[in-house]
Amino acid sequence: MCGIVSLFNKRSVPVQQEVMEMMTNVILHRGPDDNGIYTEDHVSLGFRRLSIIDVAGGHQPLFNETKDMWIIGNGEIYNYKELQAWLKDCGHVFETGSDIETILHLYEEVGFDAPKHLRGMFGFTIWDRRRNLLFGARDHFGIKPLYYTETADAIAVGSEIKSLLELPGLKREVNETAFYHYLTFQYVPDPNTMYKGIYRVPPAHFFVVQNDQITLVPYWEAKFAPDESKPFSYFVEGTREVLLESVNKHRMSEVPRGAFLSSGVDSSSIVGMLRSFEPVKTFSVGSDIPGYSELEFARRTAEYLGSEHHEVVISAERYLNELPRLIWHQDEPVADPSAILLNFVAELAGQHVTVVLSGEGADEFFGGYNIYREPHSLRMFAGMPQWMRGSLRTIAEKLPTNIKGRNFLIRGSKTVEERFFGNALIFDEELKERVVTRDISHLDSYENPWMITEEIYKKAAAYDDVTKMQYLDIHTWLRGNILMKADKMTMANSLELRVPFIDVKVFEFAATIPTKYKIANGTTKHVLREAMKDFLPPDIKTRPKLGFPVPTRHWLKNQFYKWAKELIFESKVDYLINKAFVLYMLDEHREGHADYSRKIWTILVFMLWHQIFIEQKYQFEPYVSPTVEIRRQKSADLHQQIG
Repeated sequence: MCGIVSLFNKRSVPVQQEVMEMMTNVILHRGPDDNGIYTEDHVSLGFRRLSIIDVAGGHQPLFNETKDMWIIGNGEIYNYKELQAWLKDCGHVFETGSDIETILHLYEEVGFDAPKHLRGMFGFTIWDRRRNLLFGARDHFGIKPLYYTETADAIAVGSEIKSLLELPGLKREVNETAFYHYLTFQYVPDPNTMYKGIYRVPPAHFFVVQNDQITLVPYWEAKFAPDESKPFSYFVEGTREVLLESVNKHRMSEVPRGAFLSSGVDSSSIVGMLRSFEPVKTFSVGSDIPGYSELEFARRTAEYLGSEHHEVVISAERYLNELPRLIWHQDEPVADPSAILLNFVAELAGQHVTVVLSGEGADEFFGGYNIYREPHSLRMFAGMPQWMRGSLRTIAEKLPTNIKGRNFLIRGSKTVEERFFGNALIFDEELKERVVTRDISHLDSYENPWMITEEIYKKAAAYDDVTKMQYLDIHTWLRGNILMKADKMTMANSLELRVPFIDVKVFEFAATIPTKYKIANGTTKHVLREAMKDFLPPDIKTRPKLGFPVPTRHWLKNQFYKWAKELIFESKVDYLINKAFVLYMLDEHREGHADYSRKIWTILVFMLWHQIFIEQKYQFEPYVSPTVEIRRQKSADLHQQIG
């Protein structure tokens, strides 16, 4: 696990070494163990290393036999040994045992098709001197981040936006279109970021920089292919088999491993499967507010599975004190309160291990979100012609808002494409008009959020409604919220996160499970629950799904109220946000007249991000998390005891 930066100067202007050093040093947290820079005239590759595989070797940038190709890479390739054996048979000579070197020789052998052969999480760049081009790619689902930008003088690609912000000539400006979408989704959907001129390399895409231009090309697509001919038992057995194989692959490392543990099926399944291979250390986090902690459930699961368990309790004060630094680590605003809580469990885990496994992706792949049950509850509307649905909606919208069943009729009268934007819908278009300072629908830069989801739904047109929802979440919520916070908060603590559910082989099997086996027996991800039952406590099926809950609803009424009010007054966002309306929502929430907590939090996170990155009110220096030194000392003590 590492941080990478690549710089391609246009017109073959030589790279200034100090520029690459600044771009690399600012992501010190991603790689405190080693660093390296290779510069050749107008091209430079920068690298920060967190040593996981080939700890003794594996220094990057790495080169091929003839030193006319160089590579930097972030992530892990779980099938690299199989690829390496094949490539050696083809005549390639390896200098290290690194999985990243395997990508370089694979590129020599198959060219731009290289990413198709990789199983893992990755973002990499190759300098191909023979063809005078940069080639790179991002993994299939976007587990590892990769951003790019272009100025009049250069094209740069990197693991974090803060590296790109060091590029001379790049202005710090808000992408207003991205801001409007953020108000809808609580994150910025691909390929935009919150910065004008900075973009994400989309998952399952490779890029080529040549002739002073960057081109992006897809190399893979997630497709569902439900197999109705197989019995339920086939999918249960197959799910168990493919997940055990994935967890075993994700154990690959030369450093200590552990796992995050919450109260639900997903993380508990990972721990249970990991425990079948080796002893496990588990880590959990909770708040000090009753009803907003899953520590008791996690503790009971850890006891049942026999793991060495560690936990941490977070107060409002500690959460708020760390918030600015962690928004800096995020690079751009993600208004998921659990993102910040994830940092604290990562900090705890980082004191004991270097690699941690987690349960992200199970809901999207196996149909786990409760909202996926909605098509079944609305099935009575499915056969209605469109004109009848429209008439029903008109009637329902005229009913008083307190009439029972009104919202049910409104949602039932809509198609899944009209009602489902993913797992978060913060501001609808009507309320968005009140929170911004301008009539956004008449701005040149305005895009209706349906323009984001419409293109995705078009590709899913042949699927049933539940599968459409899964497909949308895989292409929005999973990459924009779940994986973004997972990467940034763990790497803030120089900790490598691995997600065995989010694996190409796992998806290929999960994509064949019919909806009737995913949403069944009164629950979600039915196949997964049955496949994992031998690894889990008997009562886990009845446990509520919490997922590191955060009491922002409570804190905004109490401990956070004064801070929130000051932030609203101080932030220089009047050109975008109607502060009077935000203050109104804050006071209404405090008085208990309405629950505006998610909306307020979305605005506050943006304001704080704006202060850090646009106003530059806060200054954060590159640093190594104290957890790294704790981990190193424990490792040294252990080696001393052994030796």
